[in-house]
Amino acid sequence: MQILLDFLVSVIAFFHVYILWLEMFAWESRAPKVFTNFPKPLFKDTKTLAANQGLYNGFLAAGLVWSFFIDDANWEMNVRLFFLACVAVAGIYGAFTASKKIFYVQALPAIIAIIIALIIRYR
Repeated sequence: MQILLDFLVSVIAFFHVYILWLEMFAWESRAPKVFTNFPKPLFKDTKTLAANQGLYNGFLAAGLVWSFFIDDANWEMNVRLFFLACVAVAGIYGAFTASKKIFYVQALPAIIAIIIALIIRYR
């Protein structure tokens, strides 16, 4: 179970690093191919806004990566659960406000990881 949790947390962290890159550095080049619901003429005008969102995704990734370097198992789990919950809430909010797809690519993996983490903690 721990290996599965570590794998999921790694994938979620990597995904948020990818989103950071997309929103901060590739907003006008690659992002229009990913965010197809967003009108293409708006990418240039929203570059700064997207970079800000990308930075927040980077903070989520940093928190999840940080959890791998905490020696105390209880604190490792606390930090991991906190950042997974942040990812889940952001994904749920995004699903309601932007696209339902966000739930499946962001919130659902975090929710699954939270469930696995809680099983590990309380078994």
